[in-house]
Amino acid sequence: MSDRPLFLMTDPAAFEVSYRINPWMRPEAWKAHAGERLAEARAASSALRRALVELGGQVETVGAVRGLPDLVFPANAAVVLDGRALLARFRHPERQGEEAVFREVFCRLKRRGVLRAVIDLPEGIFQEGAGDAIWDAERGLFWAGFGPRSSESSLVAIERTFGHEVVGLELASDRYYHLDTCFCPLAGGEVLYYPPAFTSDALAAIHARVPEAARIEAADEEAGAFCVNAVNLDRQIVMARAPTSLAAKLTGRGYGLREVDLAPFILSGGAAYCMTLRLDRKSRPERAILAAE
Repeated sequence: MSDRPLFLMTDPAAFEVSYRINPWMRPEAWKAHAGERLAEARAASSALRRALVELGGQVETVGAVRGLPDLVFPANAAVVLDGRALLARFRHPERQGEEAVFREVFCRLKRRGVLRAVIDLPEGIFQEGAGDAIWDAERGLFWAGFGPRSSESSLVAIERTFGHEVVGLELASDRYYHLDTCFCPLAGGEVLYYPPAFTSDALAAIHARVPEAARIEAADEEAGAFCVNAVNLDRQIVMARAPTSLAAKLTGRGYGLREVDLAPFILSGGAAYCMTLRLDRKSRPERAILAAE
């Protein structure tokens, strides 16, 4: 398999904002200019794909499915590490139809040798994929959000599946309903995060593991622009258009920014990280993974 980063994305042909399951979703704003918005969404998705490829990535594409507009957010489809995919279970009925579609996608990837195992959650547990379970390569652990969408009991399932520490972070607001909307570990060991999105216990867990010098706090405007919902490739960060204040914070730390206009998807409560799922993450060298299995 290629050493190039491999991402899953979805054709946005069936994307729309037709219901409201988070505070960002604005069906009325979409409906008023639906044709124009869809054209903008196609252009935005293409621009994001282009940015990933130009930074050395490769992209697998899931076909659009009419009636499943949020299929464009495959980060919620599974947690993937070391060739193992733990399939998501969605809390809201509006998204539950995605489960069968993504199951077939992951089974197909397994048949091709891209994945080694496709694993189901225990019954009765909600867990919405990498949106609520973010791998921190620098610390060798998962940060896992729970509360609005994923069950606290999902933390045990993630740890049993992958064999790595899972640090639970309770989310304090439906506005920041997935961890990826408010928390982003970076390749240099820093963490970009939005403190008001977390309970006091969650903030204590972050502070215990991330030194103050490595914490980059997003301001209200920066988090509201969905810039914490970003894709990090080494020293490059792909994100929605950033306020100048955040750009200065990140470039001052030595990161380069690739900004993409993702406004149509922000109308649904998602941006760069939501629109992608990294399929090739490894916790340790390939030989060690094979030996462990």
